[in-house]
Amino acid sequence: MTDCTPSEMMIVTAARALAGVRTVFVGVGLPNSACNLARRTVAPDLELIYESGVYGARPARLPLSIGDPTLISGATSICSMADLFGLYLQGGRVEVAFLGGAQIDRFGNLNTTVIGDGSTLSGATLAEVWEHPKVRLPGSGGACEIAINAQQIFVIMRLRRRAFVEQLHFLTSPGHLGGAGERTNLGLPGGGPQLVVTDKCVFRFDETTGEMVLESLHPGVNLAEVQEGVGWKLKVAPDLSETEPPTEEELRLLRDELDPQGLYR
Repeated sequence: MTDCTPSEMMIVTAARALAGVRTVFVGVGLPNSACNLARRTVAPDLELIYESGVYGARPARLPLSIGDPTLISGATSICSMADLFGLYLQGGRVEVAFLGGAQIDRFGNLNTTVIGDGSTLSGATLAEVWEHPKVRLPGSGGACEIAINAQQIFVIMRLRRRAFVEQLHFLTSPGHLGGAGERTNLGLPGGGPQLVVTDKCVFRFDETTGEMVLESLHPGVNLAEVQEGVGWKLKVAPDLSETEPPTEEELRLLRDELDPQGLYR
């Protein structure tokens, strides 16, 4: 394997997980790179859907935002955001959606709203964290609706203890809530998070408990290193493996065609 960066490892791993997928809700950054790589490799029929109202995007270059005009050229459909969310997302027509956040817990719930003082709530109520946050984040945008309605959620986040927390400071987008079955009890139509790709490892979710399970370690990473980056005692798959490294062709596509300037990789 040619040496690759942690970001390239994340992009390639996420792209491979899209094998056979037809529709994906995507943003900019690493997810956008992963989806465009997947379309050139394991998912040639992949249709890229952007929150701004673009279906079947074929961007000629890396978009700077979900409102970048490059998303329109060659797209299958351009519609309003209301139609995109109402007809495609809420209509159950999105197979996979990519999300990220400032915090994630063991059940895949995400926080993109506020961060309080310290690594835990330390006895503070959610109202107190909301009124006096250490950091106020951008909020949900469309992420909450995406988390509720997409058939599957894939999360891309760098493994950091301040991000992988025992308790969220605010629950912005639902994962498996308090465990498997809670989404169904509330009538949420989507399947919730299925995959978490980090710069050190890959997680899946236990179907029985809804809890995150360590599935594979990236080359050169050990279990202790991953546990150090997580704020709870990890569950480890009995067949824990090593993530397959990128091929020369995958790296060539990333470096020469998709992101020659290295903005995201």
